[in-house]
Amino acid sequence: MATNPAPDPLDLSLDAARLTARLVDFPSVSGAEQALADAVEQALRALPHLAVDRDGDAVVARTNLGRAERVVLAGHLDTVPIADNVPSRLDADGVLWGCGTSDMKSGVAVQLRVAATVPAPNRDLTFVFYDNEEVEAERNGLRRLAERHPDWLAADFAVLLEPTDGRVEGGCQGTMRVRVETTGRRAHSARSWLGENAIHKAAPVLARLGAYEPRQVRIDGLLYREGLNAVRIEGGHAGNVIPDACAVTVNFRFAPDRSEEAALDHVREVFDGFHVVRTDSAPGALPGLSHPAAAAFVAAVGAELAAKDGWTDVARFSALGVPAVNYGPGDPKLAHTREEHVAVAAVRTAEERLRAWLT
Repeated sequence: MATNPAPDPLDLSLDAARLTARLVDFPSVSGAEQALADAVEQALRALPHLAVDRDGDAVVARTNLGRAERVVLAGHLDTVPIADNVPSRLDADGVLWGCGTSDMKSGVAVQLRVAATVPAPNRDLTFVFYDNEEVEAERNGLRRLAERHPDWLAADFAVLLEPTDGRVEGGCQGTMRVRVETTGRRAHSARSWLGENAIHKAAPVLARLGAYEPRQVRIDGLLYREGLNAVRIEGGHAGNVIPDACAVTVNFRFAPDRSEEAALDHVREVFDGFHVVRTDSAPGALPGLSHPAAAAFVAAVGAELAAKDGWTDVARFSALGVPAVNYGPGDPKLAHTREEHVAVAAVRTAEERLRAWLT
């Protein structure tokens, strides 16, 4: 039977910036995280103050010091496909370039540094390193852990080290896609009066979207902006055929004070009179900044506060009853780009702020 070669060891004595470079040099495109997961597991098992578990290519390590609170620090190991940007490259201006530098191996490096250098934190810690975040939800490693081992994720508060450019981004939006469908009668376009044009019938759908005024709501002092937008239109058969079907795909980004069902009810109200079919959805996550652990985190890191414009895995923690925020050194605008990079100083600052909070 073939065996996997032993992974190159990760040196957790490196500072977070150099450790980020080492992680980037481990290619770990979604679905191919095993070598990196092996290296992370090996490095964590060498730390006597941690208990380590593994499920597939997700690795979980925990302190068990009997502290009054438990905090999760979570990050995904995978990246989008490499775009000629591995291995990493450090330039003279202190900028590290490479796939995953921003999203989110710099955050993972900070997790590993805290795991190695804070053996007696003031809160018990759970470190979660998971696979397949950048692909479809069915493969998401954190989803798998939540289904198989919810006890591994039990905590009072969680920090997802996704790139936020050093801000604390509370919670996340929910997201939903629906198809708003119209029907007609097919005919030859030369005798169009014999048919009913389903694409023309979609005009009121677009008109309602154009007139729609999205809601803005403050939760824990953070401003969440909703959005309802057409992202795709499908219809038509040929250049000489009156179409008998049309569908407008609409994406609703909703504030986390709405449930998925409430969001769907709202969309159906907007498109009253049309056939609306939900195709996928994911709930939002409340910021939970009123929780004492969250307040202490915000005070310790001293960072700007903002709502998360988008969906992240903090929603999975929220579904488990764990308030969560996003905080990481990378710039989210650089995620998934060929020019992805991170400032070395930003990585070191994130590490220092987390260590201050936990000691």
